Amino acid sequence: MFQTLKNAWKTPELKSKLLFTLLIIVLYRLGANIPVPYIDQSVMESANLFAGGSIFAYLNILSGEAFGKATLFALGVSPYITSSIVMQLLTIAIPALERMSKDGEEGRKKITSITRYVTVGLALITSIGYAMYLKTAGMVGDISAFDMIVIIACYCAGSSLVMWLAEKINEHGIGNGISMILFANIISSFPGMIGSMIAMVDTTTVGKTILGIVLFVLSILLTLAMFVIIIWMTDSERRIPVQYAKRVVGRKMYGGQGTNLPLKVNMTGVMPIIFASSIVSIPATIASFFPNNGFWTSVLEVFNYDTWLYIIIEFILLVAFAYFYVSISFNPVEVANNLQKQGGAIPGIRPGKPTSEYITKVLNRITLVGALILSVICILPMCVNIIADGRFASLAFGGSSIIILVGVALETFRELEAQMSLRNYKGFLD
Repeated sequence: MFQTLKNAWKTPELKSKLLFTLLIIVLYRLGANIPVPYIDQSVMESANLFAGGSIFAYLNILSGEAFGKATLFALGVSPYITSSIVMQLLTIAIPALERMSKDGEEGRKKITSITRYVTVGLALITSIGYAMYLKTAGMVGDISAFDMIVIIACYCAGSSLVMWLAEKINEHGIGNGISMILFANIISSFPGMIGSMIAMVDTTTVGKTILGIVLFVLSILLTLAMFVIIIWMTDSERRIPVQYAKRVVGRKMYGGQGTNLPLKVNMTGVMPIIFASSIVSIPATIASFFPNNGFWTSVLEVFNYDTWLYIIIEFILLVAFAYFYVSISFNPVEVANNLQKQGGAIPGIRPGKPTSEYITKVLNRITLVGALILSVICILPMCVNIIADGRFASLAFGGSSIIILVGVALETFRELEAQMSLRNYKGFLD
C-alpha cells in the first residue's frame, strides 16, 4: 500500500491529483471550523448537545465534529449522501428515471443535475430544523427573523459548497469526493475519541486504574481486530464458475473458455449501517426536541445507544436492510439473461430461470454471512461500552466508522494502481 503511494507520488500527473485532493480536504477542514453568525461556539462545546443515542451523535462523527460545533459545514455531506441514496432508489422505482440512467453519458448528467437540486432542497429543510433546534436548546440568543434566515442560509450554502468540493475531487482528484471527505472527517475525530477514552480511565484507586488501562488496551486490540476482519470481508467473494460455449464467426472460433461470476461478501458496503442507524435513532432524536417531557425523556433513556434494546433493534435492521439493498442493487434475472445471451452457463445448471434461482440462492447465503459480520462489527463497540459501564462512549459508533475508513482506503489505492497500470502499459506500438 505504501509502495503504491510512493510510486504514485513519482508520477507527475498522479502527484498533481493527490495534491489537489489534499488541497480540497484542507479547504473543507478550514470550512468545518468557520463559525456561523449569532452562535456562541464556547456555549456549544460546553453544552455537548449531541452526545447520546440520537442520530446527531452519528452525524457529528461523519461531519468531523463540525455538527457539534455548529460551524459552516455542520451539515457536512449528509444531504448529498441522502440525496444520492434517494435518487438511487427512485431510479429503480420510477421507469422514466431508470430509462434516463441507461441513456449513456447524457442521462447520467441529467440524474446528477437532479441530485444536486435534491441536495439543495434537503439542505434547506435540514438547515431550518437544525437552526430551530439550536434556538430551542438555547444556543442562539434573542435574535430577529432576519438573523435566523442568515443562519439557515449559511448552513444551506455550506452544504452546497461541500457538494461542490466533492465533485471537484471527482473531476480533478483521486477517489470519490464524498468518500474522501468522510475519510478525512472520521480521521479528524479519532484523536478526540482516544483522548476521551484516556480521560475516562478512573485513577482514584490503583485497582480502578489498572482496570481502566486493561480496558483501554483491549479496546485498541479490538479496533485492530476489526480492521483485519473488515479488510478480509471487503476482499472476500464467492466465485460462481461460468463456462462459455464455442461458436464460429466467419473463419474464427470464439468462446470455449471458463470464467467466474464474483459475488462480494460485503456487496452492500456501509449502506445498511446508514439506513439502520437512521431509523433506530428516530425515537431518541424526536425525544431530544422535548427535553422537559416525562414521556419523551423515558423514550430517550430506552432508545439510547447504551441500552440492549437499541443494539437488538439495530442488529435486526442491519440484517433486514442488507437483504433489501442487495435486492435493489443486484438483479439475478438480468444476470442470468445476460449469461444466456452471451452463450455462458453455470456447469450443472440449465440456462434461464434455473440459473437465476441458483444465483439467488447463493446470493442469499452470501448476504447473510456479510450481514452478520457487518452487524457484529457495528454493534460490538456498543456492547463493549455497555459492559465497561459507559467508559468508552466515544467509540460506540467506531465499527461503522472503521468500515468507511477501510472501504475508502482500499478503493482509493485500487484506483491509484489502476491509473499507474494504465500509464505504464506498453502497447504494440512501443
